[in-house]
Amino acid sequence: MRHCINCCIHLLPNDLHRQCFRCRGPDHGNQKCPLCKGESKVALYRDSKQMKLFAVLEVRTDHGENWNGLFCLKKGKICSLIFGLVIMTLVMASYVLTGAKHGLLLLPSPFHYGAFASNPSLMDNESLTDMKDHYQPSKINVSYVKDYPSIKLIIDTIASKIEFITRQHPDLEELRKQESHMFSVIPNKFLPNSKNPCWYEEYRGNTTADPYTTNSYALYSKRFRTIFDYLRKVFWNHLYHYKDKHYRLRCLPHFYIIGQPKCGTTDLYDRLRLHPDVRFSAIKEPHWWTRKRFGIIRLRDGFHDRYPVEDYLDLFDLAAHQIQGVLQSQAAKESGKMSRIVIGEASASTMWDNNAWIFFYDNSTNGEPPFLIQDFIHAFQPNAKLIIMLRDPVERLYSDYLYFASANKSAEDFQEKVAESLQLFGNCLLDYSLRACVYNNTLNNAMPVRLQVGLYVVYLLDWLTVFDKDQILVLRLEDHASNVKYTMHMVFQFLDLGPLSEKQEALITKSPASNTRRPEDRSLGPMLPTTKAILRDFYRPFNTKLAQVLFDDAFLWKRT
Repeated sequence: MRHCINCCIHLLPNDLHRQCFRCRGPDHGNQKCPLCKGESKVALYRDSKQMKLFAVLEVRTDHGENWNGLFCLKKGKICSLIFGLVIMTLVMASYVLTGAKHGLLLLPSPFHYGAFASNPSLMDNESLTDMKDHYQPSKINVSYVKDYPSIKLIIDTIASKIEFITRQHPDLEELRKQESHMFSVIPNKFLPNSKNPCWYEEYRGNTTADPYTTNSYALYSKRFRTIFDYLRKVFWNHLYHYKDKHYRLRCLPHFYIIGQPKCGTTDLYDRLRLHPDVRFSAIKEPHWWTRKRFGIIRLRDGFHDRYPVEDYLDLFDLAAHQIQGVLQSQAAKESGKMSRIVIGEASASTMWDNNAWIFFYDNSTNGEPPFLIQDFIHAFQPNAKLIIMLRDPVERLYSDYLYFASANKSAEDFQEKVAESLQLFGNCLLDYSLRACVYNNTLNNAMPVRLQVGLYVVYLLDWLTVFDKDQILVLRLEDHASNVKYTMHMVFQFLDLGPLSEKQEALITKSPASNTRRPEDRSLGPMLPTTKAILRDFYRPFNTKLAQVLFDDAFLWKRT
């Protein structure tokens, strides 16, 4: 049986296939197509083994069509599908056999390291993870492995590459060039009768306008709008009038809880804010120094407009109003009394998150950030106090995974992600310094779990290049959990806070712990023993150095 393919191609689009001879009757091969008029045309053999596969016609038929033809068409499609599956199976089998023979049956790493970009340009909507294109392929390719001996080999390689090299911090003029607006807003001298860095700033806005109308925290988050609604109501009552001008009191925090995430910083914050002398920012974790001032709201969304320093200062207006009330009271004026109120800020990203540097600062130090968060904080507040809460980094990582992973959480999945992250980190260390890898945005985004957050000593040493050791209080979550009263007294003494009544102290020390593990996460159980052993090996040299810096073997976490 045969019919003219040229006719059918011509007729089908106009639904005129009834004019074709429809392959009917045993003598169809002897009939002439009325459009072809017997001329030689390209024939499509439908029941022949010589069928050409350069065209597939989907013939629509009415109920009077021959069902046998339709069956043949379906059978042809099924045969083609089966043929394709057979070919695919043979190809995959060949790959598997070849890979097993040569030891290449592992997936290649999707992340390689080469030269770091120098001052990359960044479009407004470009995601952080999209910046991988700024890096060139590495000379090597590390494949993912899951067995303990192979991972142990990677950890040993990482340990051999660890060098704790003292960082050279930039001078003040370099910092001014990078953040000129910030330096124009924050003065270099503060009021002498306040423990906090406070100053009066002339208010040049319209007295009938909303002073917070452009504040980015209020614009981008519905959670904060209630706070700013209250600030609007009380703002005008706290303006200071002097010689026909209006002034507002501005303040920065006296102390910062700078880290680390999943180490008990929320519980410390909740207890500390119950002290009558302590005031915090209107928002618990502004993340301004690390993210918002660069325009990062959520990492997955890329960059937005940068939050100016004025928006950050607005968060301390409630505390500034109370400090102003003390300073302007008649008794304080007469006796020169200093306000005992201290302001705190508790963004757990402050200690470690410098991911945005590569998009805003020239890379002039072999992949290492030329400026860090602490450089700018110290430039404005050389007397600031810093509180760090740490935890066994092995347990911290598992808690971090349980809290931030969105789906398919399990101990087995955690181990796979740990293995992948270790190989990515080890791959980076083959070409770059420890500091360059720890602060590498692309690496940090590529790793499925945040290994780098547990490298406490790397961050601490960098903070110690600009702040004195007596300005930093380092606590352990394990000690805090076992004896809350003791750790809180250490904090009170460190911040030089006023005495408490027994009732006030009981309220602070006996309240339930905050931000504990969720029930659904507890039901997943602990990590696998193999995973724990892997992470113990990885973090051991970093913990050893940390214990040496702090002169405290408790930071080896041998008993946990």
